[in-house]
Amino acid sequence: MLSKKSSFVHLSQAMKNSFSELNVGKHLRSAGITKKLGFSCLTIFQLLFLLVFEHRNWYHACLSKKAIDLPSKDVIYDFLKVPTFNWRKFLSAISLEITQRFQRLTSSERVSVFILDDSVYSRNRSKKVELLARIHDHVTHKFVKGFSMLTLGWSDGFSFVPVDFALLSSAKKENRYCEVDSSIDKRTSGFKRRMEAVQSKPEVSANLIQNALDRGLVADYVLMDTWFTHAPLIESITDKGLFVIGMVKQMKQRYQYKDKLLKLDNLFKQVKTTLQKNDVLGSIQVRLQTDKQTPVKIVFVRNRNKKSEWLAILSTDTTLSDEEIVRIYGMRWDIETFFKCTKSLLKLTKEFQGRSYDSMISHTTLVFTRYILLEWNRRNEQDPKTIGCLFYLMCEDVKDLDMFTALQQLLELFETMSKGMVSVSTETLKSQLMHWFESLPSYIKGSLSFSMSES
Repeated sequence: MLSKKSSFVHLSQAMKNSFSELNVGKHLRSAGITKKLGFSCLTIFQLLFLLVFEHRNWYHACLSKKAIDLPSKDVIYDFLKVPTFNWRKFLSAISLEITQRFQRLTSSERVSVFILDDSVYSRNRSKKVELLARIHDHVTHKFVKGFSMLTLGWSDGFSFVPVDFALLSSAKKENRYCEVDSSIDKRTSGFKRRMEAVQSKPEVSANLIQNALDRGLVADYVLMDTWFTHAPLIESITDKGLFVIGMVKQMKQRYQYKDKLLKLDNLFKQVKTTLQKNDVLGSIQVRLQTDKQTPVKIVFVRNRNKKSEWLAILSTDTTLSDEEIVRIYGMRWDIETFFKCTKSLLKLTKEFQGRSYDSMISHTTLVFTRYILLEWNRRNEQDPKTIGCLFYLMCEDVKDLDMFTALQQLLELFETMSKGMVSVSTETLKSQLMHWFESLPSYIKGSLSFSMSES
C-alpha cells in the first residue's frame, strides 16, 4: 500500500509538471473553459484526469476519506455538460503544442502523417442519450447502440497524438433513438457539434483535416483505411495540398489505365508481367475516374501463405518507391493502438454515463488529453534529446518505423480478412499495445491496470 501511494504521489507530481509544460491551463482559458465561482476549471479537469490512475470513478472518490476536499457530484456533471465550452479548440491547441515540440526533436526529413479512422463508441445499455443511434460495427458485423467515433491523429512514426474527433450519430432519422435537445442555444459550439453529428462521414472527415490545417498542424500525408479511400474524398484532401496513402479493396470502382477503365483485379493482371519475388509484388500508375483525373500509384503486396491473394495500397504521391509507400502506410497502425488504449486503459465510454451529448464530447476530450500526456512522458523517457541542447546535438532521432515491421503488420491483415473481419487481429493489437505500455515510465505503469480482455 505504501509503495502504491508513493507511486501515485510521484505520478501526480509528474503530471503537474506535464500540465505546466504543455500549458494546459492556458489552453483551457483560450477555449472559453472557465468559471467565475467555486473550484476552477483547471482544478476540476486535473481531478477528473487523475481518476483513472487511482483505479476509481467519481462515485467511489466521493465515498473516500478525501471526499470532504472534493467538489460535489453536481459540480462535476455540470462541468462536463456545459455547451459553451469549446473542447475542439482546446484539443487542437494542446495537440499543436505537443506536435511542435516533437517536430523540434526530429530532423526536417522525417515524415509526419495525419491518420484518419473511426471506431465504435458503444452505449448499448442506454435509452435516453442525446443523438443515440443504431450503428453498424464492422468488426462483429452487428448493429449496436452508440456513435461512430471518427478520429484524426498525427504521427511521426514514434509518437501518436489525437488531433480532433467527431462523435457521429446516424444521418438517417429513422436510425436515431433520440434527437437534439431543443433547449440548446444554437450559437454555442455544443450545438454546432450536434449538427456535425448528423452529417455524412466523408464530409466530416474533410472538415476535420481542414480544421487541423487551419490550427497550424503540419503533415506530409493522410493515411486511411479502405472505408475512406474513395475518389471524392481523395480529391478533397489533395486540393488541400496533402498526399493520400490508403488501402483500396476490390469494388466496382474503376481506374483509368492508358485508354481503358479497369478494376483492381484487372490492374493486377497488368502487373503480373513484372512480378517481383519479394512480398511487394510491384506497382502501376493510373488515374482516378473523376473530372480531375488525379494520377495515383497502386502498389500490390503478396500474401505469403496464399500467392493468389494480394492487398492494394494507393498513393497520390507517385514519386515514392513501392517500399516507401508500404513503410509509410504502416504508420497507420498507431491509431489502432490508440483506440485499444483509450478503451481498455483510459476508460473511454465506461467512466461517466451521462445522457448529454456535451458530456460525452467533454469526457472524450479528457481521455484524449490523458493519452497525449502519456505520450509526452513516454517520449521524455525514450528520447534523450528531450533532456537538453547537448543531448539534442549528440543523439540521433528515435527509431522510425522500419520497412520490415510495416510489411509484417500489413501481411497479418490477410489472416484477419480471411476470417471475414475488417479490423486488425487481436494478437497484432496486443503486441503493439504491450510495446507502447512497456515504453511508459515505470511510475505510470504501476498506476495503470493493464488488461487486454476489454474491447
